[in-house]
Order: sequence, then structure tokens, then C-alpha cells
Amino acid sequence: MSTVADKLAKKSTSKTSAKQVRLRLVYVDFWSAVKLSFLAAVALAIVTVVATFLVYMVLSTTGLIDRVDELFVAFSNGDFSIKQFLNLPQVMAFSAIVAILNLIVITVLGAVVAGIYNVMVKVTGGLLVGFTSN
Repeated sequence: MSTVADKLAKKSTSKTSAKQVRLRLVYVDFWSAVKLSFLAAVALAIVTVVATFLVYMVLSTTGLIDRVDELFVAFSNGDFSIKQFLNLPQVMAFSAIVAILNLIVITVLGAVVAGIYNVMVKVTGGLLVGFTSN
């Protein structure tokens, strides 16, 4: 008595010809493009904030920020210290603002690109994409 697994194993050993299909991409859904670009922007925002934190911690741990601060204090005769502007809360706030702005810009850019593609399809006929089944 053969089981379902045996039948599937027999089917997978037989060679089938790979069928190739050529399709034309003639429409990109606006809301799908917005959702996808938003998710990509969220991932980029998280990477931006984490990378900024890590770079700041490396610069702070190695003492590079202290050396740059000593240089600025020496040139300004003690009137200007870079440490007042370059501390962790202010750096992270700036990073968060940049991440939010990138989030908005990338989401809008994804929508604009989808709209431009949909207009270009009317002129060019779309993008020809080939698929194959294994």
C-alpha cells in the first residue's frame, strides 16, 4: 500500500519540462506601492536610529568627541564647547527627526514612482517580465 508521501516522491522524480511564461506588467497598484514603500521606510528609519546610536557610542567611547571638544575650546578661547550640542539626547533627537523625514519622503516617493510608472505604461506598453516554473 503506497502512502501519499510515496506518491509525491514519485511525482517529484519525473522530469517535467519547465514552462516559460512572458507577462507584461501594465499596472502598479497605488496603495500597494504606498504600503511597500512605507514598510521599507520604517526599516530604514530603524536602521538610521540604531546606526546613529552605535556610531555615537563608538565615538564617545574612543574619546574622539572629547578631543574635538578640546580643539574647539582651544580655538574659541573657551567660548564654544561642542559637548553642549553633541550629547546623546540631542544626537538621538536629531536622528529621530531625520528618520521621520525620511519616512515621509520615501513613502511619498514610492507613491509618485507608482503613479509615474502607470502613466509611462500608457506610452511604452509596460515592462515585459519572464517567469518559469520548475
